[in-house]
Amino acid sequence: MWNVPSLSLTSPFTSITGLAGGLLTAGTQAFGKAWDWAGGLPGAVLAMPLSFVNSGRTIPPAAPSDTGHFVEVRPPGLAPMTVAYERRGTGEPVVLLHGIGSNRQAWDAVMPLLTVEREVITVDLPGFGDSPDLPDGLPHDLPTVVASLGAVFSALGLKRPHVVGHSMGGLIALRLGQAGLARSVTAVAPAGFWSHAERWYALTVLNAARQIARLPEPVTAWLSQTILGHAVLTGTLYMRADRSTPEAVVASLRALRQAAGFQATVRAGRARDLFVGDIPDLPVTLAWGTADRVLPARQAARAAAMIPMARMMWLPRCGHVPMNDAPQLVAQIILRATARSSTAELPESGRGCALAPASTGSPLSSVSAVPYTVGNDRPHGGRGARGTWVTVQDETRGQE
Repeated sequence: MWNVPSLSLTSPFTSITGLAGGLLTAGTQAFGKAWDWAGGLPGAVLAMPLSFVNSGRTIPPAAPSDTGHFVEVRPPGLAPMTVAYERRGTGEPVVLLHGIGSNRQAWDAVMPLLTVEREVITVDLPGFGDSPDLPDGLPHDLPTVVASLGAVFSALGLKRPHVVGHSMGGLIALRLGQAGLARSVTAVAPAGFWSHAERWYALTVLNAARQIARLPEPVTAWLSQTILGHAVLTGTLYMRADRSTPEAVVASLRALRQAAGFQATVRAGRARDLFVGDIPDLPVTLAWGTADRVLPARQAARAAAMIPMARMMWLPRCGHVPMNDAPQLVAQIILRATARSSTAELPESGRGCALAPASTGSPLSSVSAVPYTVGNDRPHGGRGARGTWVTVQDETRGQE
């Protein structure tokens, strides 16, 4: 059985029903994707190799990762620890943080799009990827991780770098901003802005994914190469599962299976008030996929209400991992968020929609402002609107 996080709920039936409905919806959508790829053909065609269906498609290959480097640090008051990282490019320093159960390779499709203009440092958080787990006795809570990354920044000669994080990494990036350790923060679907039931649902989905990752690798390798298997393995996280290669799917499942810090991080994620307060003196960008099935879009409104000066962007047709669904779009948002003109102090008139000038060839073909109201699943206008989300369109979608 899955290791479902325990949680006291006001209405257990409502929460369980919501969880089942969410999983059923994700599974149905994944099956629908597989059916679309198969051209609506019946039955056994769903077990044919994915390469047959993708023979006419162009799937951008992920950039090969360099051999990781290691840095040993000793944060104040903590035991020594070792962290793996990669460092490429030149320019303004940008640190990329992955989500729970992942590793630095989660950014492989985005990293080469940034290194032309930025120095990019990808990090394996303690207990994930190539980084050893934290020493015995150290919790995987946010104060420990923030202190650890602060020591890593110092050891690498990074003085308040730009920090970009996804999911758990997005929450950590926001906390680094609060601690004064970041020059700017870009959080892609950050964790921690959930209700009790939403937290239970998200952690249950993560535990279920861990159980799938524990299947023998030959099994997941075979599944990833079939239409239906590929959709089932990726459908909850990706909106565009066809953009991930079978090899990338197997590698991500291996990273999840081998993540020594997974369970301790899940336990730490049950804490209340993972993010409180504001980041008033720092440029913050919040980006959220409109089709996120793990951290639904309504959580974005809560994050925006808590950080009212943040630049806020919807990523249309993106799931929980926009780096897979629209890597060029994510790269352009990061480049804008980390440009010198964007990291200057924001005037009050720039609330919610401050953007740096687009670079030549930017895939951000159109930008539209959409009012949001706290507590709603999707932004909309009308009375009670508390701010503005910017919806960006990726013109590269029409080029496939």
